[in-house]
Amino acid sequence: MAGYASLITAVIAFGVTALLGFILIPVLRRLKLGQTIKEVGPTWHKNKQGTPVMGGLMFGTGILIAVAAGYLILKFSGTENMADGTVTAEARLWAGLFMAFAYGFVGFVDDYIKMVKKRNLGLNAKQKLVMQFLIAVAYLACVYLAGDHSTIIPIPFIGQWDLGWFYYPAMVFVIVGAVNAVNLTDGIDGLASSVTFVVGIAFIFICSLLNQAKMGLMAVALAAGCVGFLVWNFHPAKIFMGDTGSMFLGGMVVALAFGVGNPVILVFVGIIYLIETISDILQIGSFKLTGKRIFKMAPIHHHFEMSGWSENKIVFVFSAITLIFSALGVWSVYLSLN
Repeated sequence: MAGYASLITAVIAFGVTALLGFILIPVLRRLKLGQTIKEVGPTWHKNKQGTPVMGGLMFGTGILIAVAAGYLILKFSGTENMADGTVTAEARLWAGLFMAFAYGFVGFVDDYIKMVKKRNLGLNAKQKLVMQFLIAVAYLACVYLAGDHSTIIPIPFIGQWDLGWFYYPAMVFVIVGAVNAVNLTDGIDGLASSVTFVVGIAFIFICSLLNQAKMGLMAVALAAGCVGFLVWNFHPAKIFMGDTGSMFLGGMVVALAFGVGNPVILVFVGIIYLIETISDILQIGSFKLTGKRIFKMAPIHHHFEMSGWSENKIVFVFSAITLIFSALGVWSVYLSLN
């Protein structure tokens, strides 16, 4: 029955997301909620001017409906295992979904200000960070109140580390950093959704190894929702996910990592998110300290684009790198159980 629930979840997440494109794209075009291309970007991105934004509403809706449907099938089929039915497991699922949608809402507000209020910068950095940190604190508080007081984190291929009281402030920064890293990865057609599809697949295997069917539903919905969005977002994109989508995806990825009790696994499955963030930090730091840039443009996907790589090639290579490192992450979980 768990396999049936996963199948239904995947079909709904893909179907709802893909079908919503027929509705949302014309509506966004009529409302003239299109992308404004910055002058600092590659000149050929001017062709994308006016492409509808806020596509994250598509897979956000699809994923929510899919997870709810899969959950109900598991709940009332009598196949729920003991570990999966605990209060803590329930909290990780629903608090994780809340976190993803809360981050998606912050992204939506940012997109709304940019598109409707015509303020190109949207929310300022301080406003974003305050909301992001509050969401992270709220998530950790929910899980704590549900009975998960563990401050031990697995270190892949090494062992475990008990952080003690430092666990909570450290994990707040991990959550906010990871969400923003996923946000940075959204810069060319199909990149963030393709990379996150691979991440979703990795978490399907991890949840299976750990016998966490409910978190597995979230992973299945994430992967299928990304594929449904790629129907419209693969180059040349007919819609962009916007901050609405990229921050929602960041919240989903973080929710899965914490849901399986292994936040450090983000280093493996989220290797591209990490590289994108590091490239941006190095670029800014180098320019401020020396007046020189390390890359032609940051984040690093733009560097390869400026070097002559096609968008499809960047998406393929970055997804392949994610696949390799995700496989290492899944292997580390397997080894920890044997």
